[in-house]
Amino acid sequence: MSDKTRIAVVGFGLVGRRHVDVVRSLPDLELHSVVEADPSSAAKAAELGVPVYGSLAQMFDVDRPDGVLLATPTPLHVEQGMLCIQNGCATLIEKPISVTSGEALQLTRAAELADVPLLVGHHRRHNGMVQAAKAALVQGRVGDIRAVQTTCWFYKPEYYFDEAPWRTKKGAGPISVNLVHDVDLLRHFCGEVLSAQAVSVPSRRGFENEDLASAILSFESGAVATISVSDSIVAPWSWELTSRENPRYPATSESCYLIGGSEGGLSLPDLRVWAHEGGPDWWSPINAQTLAHDMHDPLAAQMSHFSRVIQGVEEPLVSGLEGLKSLEVVEAIARSAESGRAVTIASMDRLSQENQKEAV
Repeated sequence: MSDKTRIAVVGFGLVGRRHVDVVRSLPDLELHSVVEADPSSAAKAAELGVPVYGSLAQMFDVDRPDGVLLATPTPLHVEQGMLCIQNGCATLIEKPISVTSGEALQLTRAAELADVPLLVGHHRRHNGMVQAAKAALVQGRVGDIRAVQTTCWFYKPEYYFDEAPWRTKKGAGPISVNLVHDVDLLRHFCGEVLSAQAVSVPSRRGFENEDLASAILSFESGAVATISVSDSIVAPWSWELTSRENPRYPATSESCYLIGGSEGGLSLPDLRVWAHEGGPDWWSPINAQTLAHDMHDPLAAQMSHFSRVIQGVEEPLVSGLEGLKSLEVVEAIARSAESGRAVTIASMDRLSQENQKEAV
């Protein structure tokens, strides 16, 4: 019997294939199987030489892995996550955790009651640049965080939507699909969000969703963040094009996060910390130091962490509850953009509670 942690990957699309490659590259992990309902994708997965199942239920009927990674479309996450929990199997769900925070609450509660580890794939928290930035903020390198500017602009080509028509539907725009990454990092850096005020612009391509949105987030700490997202703007200012996490994206030397504090400023991902000589004074010279950071694949770091959580030696860095909280903020942004009014996270929490009661 293998001493390796056996991981099953559910979904053999673009994201699932990356996770499969990561699992196969790590010496302490073993690819248990692939679950894929689409026949053509399943045929490609069969070339890996591991069992390929048409459904999660079929896999659990045959053999239970040590952990499951769900890389399937978001609407499937709750049903599949519940099945994993019912089988006592540790689960890592790609972000967002679910379509609605009410569903996420149902899922996180089920995992808690069953004492089954539930993680959400906000892999950026595992990035060495993010870890170095977080450490600098905790150490007070910028003083109190006062404001953050976040830009998430890129251009998704037509074939991106042609190969997956669900991406053109209502609820599948950049607010829900892309912004959840940045919201999670903002919470990681600044703490919990109190409210969101947002605007959005309908898709110029005629899709059912938006293609541009901007929001102002107010935090419990008193910090304020401005965040803008679009999948129809040609620009170098996005995490995808600046972080060098995924070699498929052309790398730029720009930054997409600007964090302003009472003692200094920090840009990310270039990790430059700016401060005035002799203390804050706009008349005195201002200089930058570049922080050192570990150069590792955040997806590999996340998967290794998942293995250690399964083994019981680490607590989840991004738990189901963390995924729920980030999703609540994204929902608040979407509701504010639709209504034109500020939305508090407390009201989103009450909505989650009500939705969960209706689902029971």
